Parts: sequence; C-alpha cells; structure tokens
Amino acid sequence: MSFSGLSGHGQAHTLLKDEGCDKLNRLINMTKQQERRYRGFLYCLLFVAVIALTCAIYYMYWDKIPSTIKIRAGVEQELDFKVPVSGEIYKVKEEAAQVSSVAETVQRKEDEQAAKSMSGAVESIHVDFAHKVKVRANEIDTYLMDLRLFGILPYKNVDVQVIQDKMLIPSGIPIGIYVKTNGVLVVGIGEFENRDGDQVSPAKYVLQKGDYILKIDGVEIENKKHFIKLVGESDGEDMVLTIKRNEEVTDVMIKADQNQNNEWKLGIWIRDNAQGIGTMTYEGTDHTFGALGHGINDVDTSLLMNLEEGTLYKTEIVGITRGANGAPGELTGYIEYDSDNVIGEITENTKEGIFGICDEELVETSCYEPIPIALKQEIALGPAQIICSVTGEPEFYDVEIVEVNLEHGNINRGIVIQVVDEKLLTLTGGIIQGMSGSPIIQNGKLAGAVTHVLVQDSTRGYGIFIEEMLTH
Repeated sequence: MSFSGLSGHGQAHTLLKDEGCDKLNRLINMTKQQERRYRGFLYCLLFVAVIALTCAIYYMYWDKIPSTIKIRAGVEQELDFKVPVSGEIYKVKEEAAQVSSVAETVQRKEDEQAAKSMSGAVESIHVDFAHKVKVRANEIDTYLMDLRLFGILPYKNVDVQVIQDKMLIPSGIPIGIYVKTNGVLVVGIGEFENRDGDQVSPAKYVLQKGDYILKIDGVEIENKKHFIKLVGESDGEDMVLTIKRNEEVTDVMIKADQNQNNEWKLGIWIRDNAQGIGTMTYEGTDHTFGALGHGINDVDTSLLMNLEEGTLYKTEIVGITRGANGAPGELTGYIEYDSDNVIGEITENTKEGIFGICDEELVETSCYEPIPIALKQEIALGPAQIICSVTGEPEFYDVEIVEVNLEHGNINRGIVIQVVDEKLLTLTGGIIQGMSGSPIIQNGKLAGAVTHVLVQDSTRGYGIFIEEMLTH
C-alpha cells in the first residue's frame, strides 16, 4: 500500500514537472513572437521614417530650382542655387535629328578654378548645383538638364532656354480697360414665370455657368442686344446654339419660353463686356505692352474672359480707399470711353496679364528709359522698388522682396513683396486694388509686376516674374 502510494506521488511529480516545462516553453515562444513583432514594428517605423524624411527633403529642395531656366544669349551668367543636386545637361533633339552644332560653353566652379566646356563633339556635360555654375550660350537654343538629388535620387528634368536679351520701358501709369467677349458669357442659370404661371428654366441641363454662346442657328452673336433679338425672333422654335465650354466648341439644342410680358427667354444671365482700371507694367520699343500681371476674370464665374477685342484708355485717379488688414483698398479712376482717350489695343487676355499694341505717342512720352529684365534666378531677397501712379504721376516706392518662389504652382504669386515706403503706406496702406501691374524694379532691372494683395496684411502683396509675362 505504501509502495503504491509512493508510485502515485512520483507520477504526479513528473506530471507537474512536464506541465511546468510546457508553460516555460510556451512563455519562451511567446517572448520570441513578441520580439519578432516588436522588431517588425521597428523596421516598419524605420521604413516610414525614411520615406517621410525623403519626402521632406524633396519638399524642401523641390522649388529651389525652377522647371524652366532662361539664360541670355551671349552673356556669361552665374547660377547659384545652393542645392545638393547634380546631373547632365545636353542638347534637346528635334523629331528626327540632333539640332545644329553646339557653340556654348558651360563652366562649373567647385573651387572657382575648375571648368568644363561643351562643343559639337560632346554630347553632355556634368553640372553640380551644390556649387556655383557659370553658363554662357552664344546662340538661341534649348537644352535639357537631367538632375538627381545627392547625385542618386531622381529630382527633375529642367528645360534650359537660351533667349535674346530684352530691354523694356517700365511704365506704372494707370490704364482704363474695356474688353468685349467673343460671343456672350453665361454668368448664371435661373427660372422665370411663363404665361401659364409655371416656373420654368429652359436653359437648365442645357447650358452651364461659364459657357460662351457664339452662334444661334449659325448666326454669329455680336453682343448681348443682338443675342436677345435673335432669341426673341425664334418664336419658341428649337434653336441650335454653338457654345464654347472648357475650350471645346459644340452645338446644343434649346427652346425658349415666353414670360409674363410675352418675351421669349432662356432663363440665363449673360455678359458681353468688362471694364475696370489697372496699371501698365511695361512698354516695348516695338510699341507692344504688358499690364496687370494677371488675366481679366469674370466677376461671377471667376473664369478667364474669352476676349474678342479690347481697348486701353487714359485714366485719371480721382480717389484712394486705403487698405487695412482684412479689407483691401482700391484706386478709383475716371475713364472717358471715347476715341480721343484711346492709348492702345488689347489683343490677348491670358493668365499672365493683358497684352497688345500701345499708342506710339505713349512710348515717346514715357517717363523712363528702357532697362534690362531680371530673370528668375537673378532676383534676390532684399530692397526693391515698385512704380505706380497713386498721386497722378508714376513714382518709385520702396519695397522689400521677402520671398522668391522659383517653382510656385501659381505663376501670379512667384514673388512676395512688403511695402516699406512711408509715403505709400500713408497714402494707400500698402498694396490696393488698381495697382495690379505695377512694375517691380530691383538692381536697375525689371523683375516683375504686382498682382495681388494679401487680404490679412495690406502691406504685403504678390508678384509675377517678368519672364512669365513674356512667355504669353
């Protein structure tokens, strides 16, 4: 009996020992799994950190070099971007063959001594923007730079355009603007009560805000009155409207309805012109001009107006509403829309500004002499001037360039300036509406034009690079 009891006790002890080993093994396995999970988590965290760091570096350096660099033909220029980016610069090929032989010399300075040259026999040369790069091109041509961050990571392809140097006359005079649209612009769709007392909207689902109506049944629309006349003559029959929508021209069918006054209507609001005041940026020696630094957009649709014709008029500034933080001011001008006051013809309305031909007398009586243009890479932070006519005559006023965004997504906001001139601050409070187009001058060169005011800080405003205005 006692022997059997001892045997049972030994078996129980063995079972307990086995169970303890199993628990220990499970604990060890769990610890290893947790360690693997933790290690995996750390690897994932490290991977995410590397990706985030890489993205941050790209974001930091992306706008330091523009996607297009312009350089003057026949003039040695220095590119000093101070970015750890390097790569190859080579000639752009045409569709079938290489463009004619290269006659450029591109110098790269690492210790201000080293230099490389490129001739017709050399396909490409190496450039390193961690150091100053000196460039000289003798002919109008186009090149491409394939750049890499730290010489490893793909960065961007940069177009290098060799351009003819340009001299422009800075203006700063106020201008009255009148533009006529090509066709009539639909600025709204609405309803009206027809003869039966029902609310109707014939244009709903047919036309859209922002459409330009060019023709009715093949007849070109001359202006708003002509459009209303043609709709009235339809007598409620189907009409084919030729419209322009998002740069595409198409035909749509529509039928007018009579309102309570027996007038045939489509239920749309339309516009055929716009007017206002602004500032002329420059005059060319060939009697061309550029102004505003931004396009003329419709006040209701915010879309760039489709220009058929436009006219510049002499303008007299008769009032100033000072700007304040949160409340932009404005210049008030007096314009007489008659032939004696015409000073130019507007031929283009683009996002870079309005352009056209100015009166020969305007160029001859200009207050200033032609000056060179400043390319993007030549514009620096620091003192500059703007020219505007808030007192009736063009004057220079001191500003500071506080930001230069070489690769801004909005070309009208490449430069940020701050007004520091006490006289201008007293008169206007800073940048106000009507000053759009005021030339920005730095180091004796035309750098750009004022485009917008910062609503929350009237002493600050945006500007466009002059080279952007010249690419319209």
